[in-house]
This record gives sequence, structure tokens and C-alpha cells, in this order.
Amino acid sequence: MQYHIQRDPLNYDGSQLQSLFTYKNFGLMGDSVLVFRGSCTVEQNEMVDMEDVVAQDWIHSEDMLHFIVEHFDMDLEKTIIRQRLLIATIKDELEKRGVFSLRRSGDDLYEEDKKLSVSIATLSPVSTLIHCGLNVSNHNTPIPTVGLTNLKIHDVFEFGESVAQHYCAEVLSMRLARCKVRGVS
Repeated sequence: MQYHIQRDPLNYDGSQLQSLFTYKNFGLMGDSVLVFRGSCTVEQNEMVDMEDVVAQDWIHSEDMLHFIVEHFDMDLEKTIIRQRLLIATIKDELEKRGVFSLRRSGDDLYEEDKKLSVSIATLSPVSTLIHCGLNVSNHNTPIPTVGLTNLKIHDVFEFGESVAQHYCAEVLSMRLARCKVRGVS
């Protein structure tokens, strides 16, 4: 599994959550993590989370750190588990930097009632995909939020790369764990 840090700004509007996006745009073939920074505005027609569509919620942040993860298997339940692994990895990396005020609820991170993250897992015709966005700034968000700057995370790309490295290492470790055991009957 490989990752790419895109340092040039890239705004997220939901259309990036598609199979082979990272390969087409950044040359990463196979399971991958793309990390980038930019605004986030997802309108109803690009929403994947039908709960948000029914509630007529929309997502907006002026500045987010984004992760798009793609795995080439077709198991959505496994991808939801991986999504939660990604969120747990983010929380672990924040704790390594002294941030102990967050709680995980499902696939999101909160500080009290303020939301740090948005996250979704979905299925494409050839792969499964995860998008996770972390507020860098909490200015002009439609709900109460907290941002990485509020948490004193200033080198956002270094933080994102650390998350990507540790997520990739966890996935590799799980794959290797399958290879060291014998079957039982």
C-alpha cells in the first residue's frame, strides 16, 4: 500500500470520491492513500451519505486536511472497519502530539460537542473508497466544529503524512498476520 502527499491545494467537492482518482491524477496504482489540503463543499447531488441527504445536511469547511483511501476489494463492511481504523489512527497521532481531549464516536472525532472530522466509506464498481476530512480551521462551518489549529497542530502535512504512514503500516501488518497462521479444523 502506498500514499501520496499532494501539497498544492485541492478543494474537495465529493467528485474526488471515485475509483482510480489517485491513479489517474497522481500515478498511484493499487491500494493507496491520498493526503491533500483544501476547502470542502459537498452539495446534495454529490453526497454519498444518504442520512445526510434525507436530513438535507450539507458539508462545508474553508480549510480541511483530506484523506482519500482506496482498496481494491469489494467488501464494504471491511472498508467500514478500515475507515474506523483510519479514524483511530488519526486519534492516536493526535495523542502522540499531546491532544487528549478528543473522543471517537463511530467514524468521527469530537471535542465535546464540536466535530473535527467528516468521514464516509463507499463502494465503486472496482474498489472501495474512504474519504475523511479534518477541519484545519473551524471558521464559517455550518455546525459547531474544532480545527487542527485549535488543537495546536500547525504542520498539517507532516501530521497527514504520519497518519498515512501508520495507516499503511497497519494494513500491511494485518495482511502479514494472515500469512503466519495455519488453518484449524
